[in-house]
Amino acid sequence: MSEKHHIIFRSQGGLNFPLNLIELTVEQHRGNGSPHLNRARDLELKRQLQLSLTKILSNKYYTAEELIKELELKHIEAYKMVKHLYQCNGKYKTEDVIKRLLGGRFYI
Repeated sequence: MSEKHHIIFRSQGGLNFPLNLIELTVEQHRGNGSPHLNRARDLELKRQLQLSLTKILSNKYYTAEELIKELELKHIEAYKMVKHLYQCNGKYKTEDVIKRLLGGRFYI
């Protein structure tokens, strides 16, 4: 049996979209080595997500519709993501989008 895990936790501002959700076994999700109890594992997953987002979003700016398509976002999740982002000529700066998707911070 598996469980869905938000890499960026909902409490950290994480959204429901495919890249932020992974399937873990019950032990992987709730055990001692889980991202909830093991900070190193948590950071590893967050860094992987950051790298994936950087590879996918290679342009400097995106429209909301482009982000919906590229990230397979539902419209409600896209709205949650961009509602506090600065918009320039109908587009959002990729760095701001990635930071928002990572819960407001980058993982180095």
